[in-house]
Amino acid sequence: MPARRRLLAAAVTAATCLSAQALSYATASASTSASDGSSTETVVSRGVEIPTFYTPPATLPTPDGALIRTEPLPLAISLPTLDGPLPGRATRLMYKSTDSNGAPVAVTGAYIEPTAAWKGGGARPLVAVAPGTMGQGDQCAASLGLEHPLSLNGRTVSVGYEDVAIYRLLATGAAVVVTDYAGLGATDRLHTYVNRLDEAHAVLDAVRAARSLPDTSVTSASRVGLFGYSQGGGATAAAAELQPSYAPDITLAGTYSGAPPADLAAVTKAIDGSELAGALAWSLNGFLQSDPTLRPLAEAHLNAQGKAAMTDLSTMCVGDALLGYAYTKSTKWTTDGESISDIIASTPALQTFLNSQRIGTLTPSSPIRIATGFSDNLVPHAQARSLAADWCAKGANITYRPVLLPNVISPLLNHFTPLLTDQGNAVSWLTDRLSGKPATSNCGALPVLP
Repeated sequence: MPARRRLLAAAVTAATCLSAQALSYATASASTSASDGSSTETVVSRGVEIPTFYTPPATLPTPDGALIRTEPLPLAISLPTLDGPLPGRATRLMYKSTDSNGAPVAVTGAYIEPTAAWKGGGARPLVAVAPGTMGQGDQCAASLGLEHPLSLNGRTVSVGYEDVAIYRLLATGAAVVVTDYAGLGATDRLHTYVNRLDEAHAVLDAVRAARSLPDTSVTSASRVGLFGYSQGGGATAAAAELQPSYAPDITLAGTYSGAPPADLAAVTKAIDGSELAGALAWSLNGFLQSDPTLRPLAEAHLNAQGKAAMTDLSTMCVGDALLGYAYTKSTKWTTDGESISDIIASTPALQTFLNSQRIGTLTPSSPIRIATGFSDNLVPHAQARSLAADWCAKGANITYRPVLLPNVISPLLNHFTPLLTDQGNAVSWLTDRLSGKPATSNCGALPVLP
């Protein structure tokens, strides 16, 4: 069987075996000792012991993307071949980035050197994968999901569902680096969920970190692509428009942004009362970490139940939130029975903060493919389409693809199904860009597209 087909088979195996695996994390030894200033105290999140590798040192290097530490990362799903195990050799990473306040932050992730050969012409390319919503507990990090596709211990349910997309990209022969984002995995702070600056910086600095790794096939001539859906689609979209100013040393061949949450006010209203209502607390927790001046507003508007939910959800993964908070309405969390969306609409400081998170105000200089499910009412289709329109109006090279699927009532399924049905097309589009094929914008057709 050709290497690419074997690797795709491994990806399918990963997806189908998730429900059959119940793995607990083993403590890994960090590649540096406590002499680097990092704490030796064991961090446990919902019964999961976080490897000490994920505890950042007290002092970080200055350059963005600089490697802090690395160690081998065992992949849970692999196939032995004559050329080495598929999908390849994985390395756990910790690298330096900059948060939305301009402060240094340690970010973790993983790099995978693929076994499959790159046949697209030129040097082997590099794809930075921005994960979709994983949760806010450190045990939910995507790099841990590569090692343990399912963690199930009675207190948390963490699923490494991004493994399938990662393996599909590796099957093309592209190298992959995946970021965990600021505060997800790294134990020194809370994950700043959907903060566009934190996420964009983490994605772009992951590229820098991967480029500086020794003994890889990635070179200065390697084309670079970005790939993400949902939270990841917002992260790659933000990274693409911030790249000219934040990372001019990186030239992007193309970016896939699936179901991007570009307008958080619209997304906040949509997820309230849905299966993924717990994401409201992840957003609020992240906002308060990014801007502590908002905390008095939270104290004034959240009741005891709301504050307890925010604390509880701060260590949860998606599976936990679905089991514990599905269909919860935020009116139960507020002192006056108003929804969080209504409070945002009547509070200028919150409006200003959310407006600062809006994606689409800058002009990306590289091609972007935006895909959004027409029936997606969790990360609403209309606001994702508006992002495409905003960028088209600025003259950007945009390929807009509405994914036409029926409304199946469940917002979560309306959001998740386009990920599955469009993923192959997304990988193919990005592979063409990494092969040097130009992208043709369809902005001219946008007015007649749903």
